[in-house]
Amino acid sequence: MADDLCFFIKAKRSFTRKHGNVQGSAVPVSESFWKRKLRGNVSAYRYAYRWTSSKKSIDLEDKFSGICYGMWAECACNPVRYFVIASTQRSGSGWFETLLNSHINVSSNGEIFSVKPRRSNISTIVDTLEKIYNLDWLTSASKNECTAAVGLKWMLNQGLMQNHEAIVEYLNAKGVSVIFLFRRNLLRRRISILANAYDQSAKPLNGRHKSHVHSPDEAKILASYKPLINTTLLIPELQQAENMVKQALECFNSTRHIVLYYEDVIKNHTVLNDVQEFLRIPQMDLKSRQVKIHKGPLQEQVENWDEIRRVLNGTPYENLLHEDYKVS
Repeated sequence: MADDLCFFIKAKRSFTRKHGNVQGSAVPVSESFWKRKLRGNVSAYRYAYRWTSSKKSIDLEDKFSGICYGMWAECACNPVRYFVIASTQRSGSGWFETLLNSHINVSSNGEIFSVKPRRSNISTIVDTLEKIYNLDWLTSASKNECTAAVGLKWMLNQGLMQNHEAIVEYLNAKGVSVIFLFRRNLLRRRISILANAYDQSAKPLNGRHKSHVHSPDEAKILASYKPLINTTLLIPELQQAENMVKQALECFNSTRHIVLYYEDVIKNHTVLNDVQEFLRIPQMDLKSRQVKIHKGPLQEQVENWDEIRRVLNGTPYENLLHEDYKVS
């Protein structure tokens, strides 16, 4: 039965990519279509016919999507790993996701819950997750090769923490692994947040806002802006960011998870091997076309460095002034 399901799922995905999801649509799918598509595989044809003729029949693939993956025959039947990249804004998650998506067998579908209606309540959240993990969510990250791992990027403030109890229950029941990605240097993160906010309003790149860039020239333009940090609010803001990370790790402690830090991924690329091992996918050399924007010394990234240093000296956050990394 599993082979028949794989055969059907392969054909269904191929059809869906071309025509969209036929459920509830006006696209006619005849019995002869499936007979041709499935090349005489009677059992797989029955699954296909049920899928197109009943609103509830799509649950059939939902039930078995964890058994099989792949659009091509050589994929055979293999498990699909489910994952979530849980992070905070300006912590390197966009860059990290492009690294994962450079793997031929990984599809990470971006910041799905940045769209508010999708996170309006736990029901809409679960419905969205089901579409992603059942491979019915088609984005530029969708692969034409065998899919070994599928997931998304999820910011802590996008309904993840507000609904953490129900989400933990869902993740554990579904077998979803969590990749936490945070930033050790919260001062650098704060500078990045302010610079990104400026870019959203000023749009120095030909009137367009870009959170991430792919050329050194664009990175140089964005890096030329040096924010003025409100030092009165700096320590409370750093405390808030620190507490949010601690709370997330506590709330999702019962999930299967791994904790990564942006600085470690930059300095030691063997961390990416650990991630691939964690996802149980074949090891590959992962690459990204993104170009880092703020890569100079911290004191060159802000207007009021001396004031920042004075405020943080002698506090638990003094180490942020010194702990840094070099990017060539």
